[in-house]
Amino acid sequence: MGMRAAGVAAATAAVLGGALVATAPAASAAPAAPAAGGTAPACIGRYVTNTPEGFDVHLTNNCGKTMRVQVVVKYAGDSPCYKLAAGASKLYIYEGVLGRYDRTAVC
Repeated sequence: MGMRAAGVAAATAAVLGGALVATAPAASAAPAAPAAGGTAPACIGRYVTNTPEGFDVHLTNNCGKTMRVQVVVKYAGDSPCYKLAAGASKLYIYEGVLGRYDRTAVC
């Protein structure tokens, strides 16, 4: 029994060790884009218009201070993170078949 238990322990360690190595991030991986945070506050105006090619989102910063926001797209990639000064606006245009407007988030 002692030999069998040692063999099981060694096999388990090998499997777990292999899993840990396989899931470790590569050292040469590119830095990730800023992830979307919580939903942007109400002072960020967002006017969404559906188009035949996708949708447009007109963002307006009515917060009184600089804000960083991005458009979160369901089923496709999100917009870049936009730095909007107080009173500034930005038009994000999505063209694609699958993507749907999900929300506007801070980033």
